[in-house]
Formats: sequence, C-alpha cells, structure tokens
Amino acid sequence: MSLLEICCYSQACAMTAQAAGADRIELCSAVNEGGLTPSAGVLKGVRAQITIPVHPIVRPRGGDFCYNESEFAAMLDDIAFIRELGFPGLVTGVLNEDGGVDLARMHKIMRAADGMAVTFHRAFDMCASPLKALEELTDLGVARILTSGQQASAAKGISLITELKQKSRAPIIMAGGGVRLSNLNLFLAQGIDELHSSAGIHVASPMRYRNTGVSMSSDASVDEYSRYQVDGDAVAAMKAALTSVQ
Repeated sequence: MSLLEICCYSQACAMTAQAAGADRIELCSAVNEGGLTPSAGVLKGVRAQITIPVHPIVRPRGGDFCYNESEFAAMLDDIAFIRELGFPGLVTGVLNEDGGVDLARMHKIMRAADGMAVTFHRAFDMCASPLKALEELTDLGVARILTSGQQASAAKGISLITELKQKSRAPIIMAGGGVRLSNLNLFLAQGIDELHSSAGIHVASPMRYRNTGVSMSSDASVDEYSRYQVDGDAVAAMKAALTSVQ
C-alpha cells in the first residue's frame, strides 16, 4: 500500500493528520515560505504527542538552497537537536551555485544525521541534472527524494517521477506538489510508493477585533486573519482511497 505523508505546520496540524490516518508527518514552520525549520518548542511538543513517524524539515530560510556558512552551521546544529530529541528522520537539501547537489555539505549532513532516514526535499526540483543528482544522492545514502518531477506540480511532472522510480537503485521516490484525492490514481498507476500532500485549508481567525489597516507581513496582501491548517477529512479520504486500491 502506498504510504501517505502529510506536511504539517503546527503541533495541532500534526495531531489532526495522525488522527485522520496519515502514515508519516513532515513537520515544518512558515507555510508561506514553503516550509522552514520548526521551533524548539514545536519540535518538543510534537515529539511528546505524536506516535507516527515525524520527519522535521531543516531549512533555515526561504528562497534557494545555496546557503552561506552561518546558515549551514545553523542547519547542522538543528540536525543535532532533532537527532537528540529522537526523531527517526529529517528532510533537507543543499545545492551549490551551479545547481548541483552540494556533495561536501551533504556528506556532513549525513554524518550529523547518522542513524536517521534523510529525505532530500524539493531542492531536487531546482537542481540542474536530476538523473545525476539521483545517482549522487544514492551514493550518499539518502533514504528518499521528494519531488514534483521538476514541474509546478507532481501531476505535471509525472513523466520524470516515473523515470526516477524506474532508475532508482535505492532511494524511494516520493511524489509531492499538488497531490490530492482527485489525482491519486495518476501516481498509483505508475506504482509510486510514497505520496506527500499538504491537505491544507485556510480558516478564519477567531479574533473579533481586527485592525485591518496594519499588516505584520512584508506582503501587504496577506490576510492576517486567515490561518492554515490540515484538513482532517481530506487526509482521511486520501488514506481510504489508498487503502481501497490495494
């Protein structure tokens, strides 16, 4: 049966995903940045409350995946903390200036994460040569690769995702990026073993008083009174669909 990983941006979302039948959680913060390293408090809370596997993301900022020395040092410190807390895996990725896997830094990450399952995240979708990257990540011992097939969505990138699965000697190829109930069969038809979905919705803030003339975001169009959360019904529906086809 295909495994369902849900991307969660809070402890509450992780609890919702677990209750709805998710097999694994990718734990992040900062949904508008596409996922950054969670805070120490969130990591501790999730570790204490969630029983299914949780893989926190290690990503110090938004934007590209080519990091300066201080950013990379912070990543290694975060990995050490996540490992100390006992998480079974983590999600990360580092590229060099030419769009290749930064092998020197990834070797350091693999040593720092010794004993943990490392997922190379969608930095893979920004690399210059995906097939070369697949071979390099295989040799590094990466457990899985999360990818949309270098397209805006995994549905659009299904051709490359399928090719990667066929050519992978070890890493699991996990499809992610716009994966939802309506397109699950596209991935199942190609035998994709793991699927990654946000299954998210925006809900209104409970605040009654609202100062709509002030924004806390650099993007003034962001709705300060809208909150992102996992849709438990969507997770349950996807899990049921995956179970029914096995």
